[in-house]
Parts: sequence; structure tokens; C-alpha cells
Amino acid sequence: MSVPTLTAMVVGSMVGAGVFSLPARFGVATGILGSLIAWAIAGTGMLMLAFVFQNLAVRKPELDSGVFIYAKAGFGDYAGFNSAIGFWASTIAGNTFYWVFISATLGAFFDAFGDGATVLAALLGSAGVWFFHTLIARGVRDAAVVNRIVTICKIIPILVFIVVLFLNFDAGVFADNWTAYGYGDLGNLDEQVRNTMIITTFVFIGIEGASVYSRYARRREDVGRATVLGFVSVLSLFALVTLSSYSVMPQPELAATRQPSMIGVFQSVVGDWGQTFISVGVIVSVLGAYLAWTLMAAEVMYIPARNEDFPKFLGRENDKGTPITALVVTSLAVQALLAATLVLEDALNFMLDLSTVLALLPYFLAAAYALKLGLSGEAYDGVAPRTRRKETIVAGVATAYTLFLFEAAGLKFIVLCTLILAPATLLYAKARSESGRRIFTPTEIALFALILVGAAVGVVGLWTGRITM
Repeated sequence: MSVPTLTAMVVGSMVGAGVFSLPARFGVATGILGSLIAWAIAGTGMLMLAFVFQNLAVRKPELDSGVFIYAKAGFGDYAGFNSAIGFWASTIAGNTFYWVFISATLGAFFDAFGDGATVLAALLGSAGVWFFHTLIARGVRDAAVVNRIVTICKIIPILVFIVVLFLNFDAGVFADNWTAYGYGDLGNLDEQVRNTMIITTFVFIGIEGASVYSRYARRREDVGRATVLGFVSVLSLFALVTLSSYSVMPQPELAATRQPSMIGVFQSVVGDWGQTFISVGVIVSVLGAYLAWTLMAAEVMYIPARNEDFPKFLGRENDKGTPITALVVTSLAVQALLAATLVLEDALNFMLDLSTVLALLPYFLAAAYALKLGLSGEAYDGVAPRTRRKETIVAGVATAYTLFLFEAAGLKFIVLCTLILAPATLLYAKARSESGRRIFTPTEIALFALILVGAAVGVVGLWTGRITM
């Protein structure tokens, strides 16, 4: 893959459903001032994370197996396994969210789809899962080319949305939305910003897209360039969507807009044709992101299996070179979560939040590994001290940012993550036994015990109703 193709993978991974939900998600939480602060924090934190992936690609070029390999190299095999499982599970929850989001979009035209969690919606999602399964099974490179084309197509309606809304800029509405305090109690500025952190993180998931496909890059340094290029483009797009929405509609109306909220905002400005125009953009965008995320999910199972960190059966390929067993497991997992949406109270937001928190684990471990390299000096032989200091600071900021996001997400979702990691450890034990290696080191036993405690708390919480889904 060239730099443009890798960049398209990054953009395609990030520009999915999240951007179309931004107006209402921000409208519920904050005004313009809070949104600017939120984007500044998220932009800085995620840019530091983008630089981390760029720096790691340069300092450790031999680590070309995707995000999980950094956790393994820095903190051991079991940490690497949990990073891979966390990333994979994040893509599963994210892909399920995408099908719910598509159905919710169709719900504006056909009542049977409702808010995306009806029986008809689940059937549509199931058909889509296996259609894309078939497409990807034809070959990763073919699917990547499709993604590049789709990425271009889905950017157009977003750009049209931004331009049209700024052409209809209402200075009075914009001024009233500056703090939005006149509309009711949104809490202090700190609360407002915290309440936007999960959505700002969700829309940036996929920043590691080029890293996951590093083994397909023409040149290793292209991975870092594509990551930063894709990030800067997407940050600009997301911030402009948010600000343009505040320029045409009061904050309470934004907050009450049906998801995908970009549709309602655009329709209020241009009329009924805007509903169809943005709806088509939503569906194309989400399908493109689903393709990219499914590719990543299969890769994240396949590569560890080839490195003996996952059981061997997950490393099988078909005659097209596609990691077919990993792809089958991925499709089945999305199918299972689609069935679960029928009993969840708020399937859309639950899948969004779960996907985000699961992605924080591999992000945190990658940033912490970069920090460890900078502090220890490993991989910095012959590098100027100034460069090492700069990259260490970047890694430190990225590590602190991901820790802050864990705190912002709350204990509920952290506990739910351990409910996934605990049983998944059986795969780790099987992989270790297949290669005749010791299952845990003493440190890893302590980590596993901590995960088990979290899972036990989760089970009790769900049983007693203290944790709801």
C-alpha cells in the first residue's frame, strides 16, 4: 500500500458513524466554548497518540504486527494478548454499533427499523455482516481498494454539510450557544468537557489503522506519515461539523435532534431533500468504516496467531491470503452482539461507549511502551538527546491522556471490559500450551487475578442490577 492508500485506511477507519452523531452528542453536553475545549483536549491527546505510533514505527521498525505488538514488546506476552483482545473486542462492539446506526437512519423512513434495535434491524445487520464477510474473504487488498473509493465518496456529504451550514450562519444563535447557560443547567465547564470525552474518543478510534496494516506498506516510514496525515484531516472535519451545527440551531434543539443528528440539522436548513442526502452519506460512510474495521479485526486475530500468542487455528488463511478463520470468528461475534441489541435498553449508545473503552487498553499500552523506550534510552542509540526528550514528552502526554479517558469513562465500563478479558484468557492458555510454554509469569498471575476480581465485580453487579446495560 502507498501513502494515499494507508491514509485512506486511517480516514476510512475514523470517519464512520461518529461524525454523524456529533451535533446532538455535543448539544446534550455543552455549548460552543465547552466543545472548543473538548476538541482542543481530544485533538492534543490523540495527536500525541498519532505521534506515538509514528515514533514507534521509526524506533522499532521490526515491530510490524500492529498495535498489540507494542504491548507485548514492552510488558510481556500476557499484556500483548490483552491488548490484542481489547482491540479486537472494540472493533466487534464498534461494528455492531454501525449496523444499529444504519438501521436507526432507515428508521426515519421506515418505522419498522425503529431506533435500530428491532427484529427487522437485526435481520438487516445480519445480512450485511455476511455480505461483507464474503467480500473480504476475496482478499484483503481488494477490500482495501474498495475502502479507498468509499472514503472519497463519504467525505463529500460531510463537506457539503459544513459549507451549507456556514453559508447560513446565524450570529444570534451562535452567540447564544457560546456557553448555552441561558438554556438550562449543563453543569460547570469541567463537567461539560468530561461529558464529551467518550464521543470525542470514539470518533478518533481508527487512528492506528495504518499501524495495523504496516506489513502491507511499501516503506516503513509511510506508516507514520499516513497516521498523522489522516488524523489532522479528520480532526479538522469533526471540529467544523460541531461548530457549524451550533451556528444554525439553538443548543436545546440540537440536544433533542434524533440520531443520526446531522440529518435533522441539515434538513432544518435546506428542507426535506437534506434528509435523504445526508442519510445516503451516513449509509455509505458507515459501510466503508465497517469494511475497514472488519479488516482490522481479522488482522488483529491473525497476526498474534501466527506469532503463537493466539491459538494456531486463528492463523489459517484461504487461497486468497485472507485470514479466514479469524474473519469467521469476527463475523460470528458481530452476529451475536446484533442479537444482544434486542434486549439492551439503549443499544446505540451502549455499543459506542463499550467500543471506546475497550480501545483505550491497546492505546494506553502502546503509549506506555513509547514512554518506557524514551526513559530507558532503548532504541535511541545515535539519536540526538533533544529528539529523545521530545519523543519522551509526547509519549508521556499520550499516556496521561489515555489514563484520563479511563477515568472519564467510569468504573462501569472498565468492569465490563474485564468481563471480556477474563474468559478470553482461555485462548491465551491454549496458545501457550500448544507451544509448550509456561502460561503465566508471577507478575502475569497478579494481573490475571486483578482481571478476575474485576470480572467477579461485574457479574455481581449485573446480577444485582447495580450495573445495567
